[in-house]
Amino acid sequence: MSASPRRLHRRLALLAGLLAAGCTPQGVPPHPHYILGAAYQADGVWHYPRRRLNGVMTGLAAVIPPGHPPLTADGEAFDPEALAAASPNLQLPAIVRLTNLANGRQLEVRINDRGPADPGRLIAVTARVAGLLGIPADGAAPVRLHVLAGASQTAEAALPGAPLLAMTAAPVGTVVTRALGAPGSTAVDPVVGSAAAPPAAAVPGGAPGGPALSGQVTQGRPTGGGLWVRLGRFTQYEYAARLAARVAGLHPVIRREIANREEHFVVGIGPFGFGAGGIAAADAALRGVIGVGIGGARIVVEQE
Repeated sequence: MSASPRRLHRRLALLAGLLAAGCTPQGVPPHPHYILGAAYQADGVWHYPRRRLNGVMTGLAAVIPPGHPPLTADGEAFDPEALAAASPNLQLPAIVRLTNLANGRQLEVRINDRGPADPGRLIAVTARVAGLLGIPADGAAPVRLHVLAGASQTAEAALPGAPLLAMTAAPVGTVVTRALGAPGSTAVDPVVGSAAAPPAAAVPGGAPGGPALSGQVTQGRPTGGGLWVRLGRFTQYEYAARLAARVAGLHPVIRREIANREEHFVVGIGPFGFGAGGIAAADAALRGVIGVGIGGARIVVEQE
């Protein structure tokens, strides 16, 4: 039986009171904190969170649907009007520059949540970010995500649980652990190294853990290119051929690339267009790949 209008009004008034008091309906107040987290599985695909302070990734962005829990994964109060987004594997929080490659719009946003569950999506953004960047509420858009090192470190340092920074003038090495692929392969990871941004100062009154984000949209030029389902990257052709044979019905291609003077063989399916039909075709190809047990496949954008 549905609630009467008077009872529904009382419930809404109670909810408004809780929100005004800074608490969630469950009585848990926001408690922003740094978090990385262990590997986890979503929609049949494993994700491996990793701290990144630079790098560029490409893929598809979606919009966070209604009904989000009161808190984000790092303990912030969820706000659909915030300049925020969810990532399946970046550290929380992180500050990134997000570009809609279809129209060239750029915006800095705060990654403070886990998601999206859809393995075909690189990131999910709030309704406000979607409106500013022109991402359809019921669809997706091709994007480039650039992690901003200085701003991300500032955001981390303002929260409990953040990694300690080594106070030394000498450079130190970094150890990165990752799951290994097949013999002769390299990790399937659409990340390209980039120069770190200069450190950003924390700004009072910003989001928990600052720095404050301006919400200013920079208009760039739209990028040509297409979507690809990337299955794997190998240093030996025979391993690329074996992987391609597992999805022969999806018409994969093997392309030769040179990176850091090293030859690689990349297995992919595509290209697909940026429009709704192209995105649907890329999604279908990805589902087919995951269906035969290739869980490391991802949708990426290859620019002209």
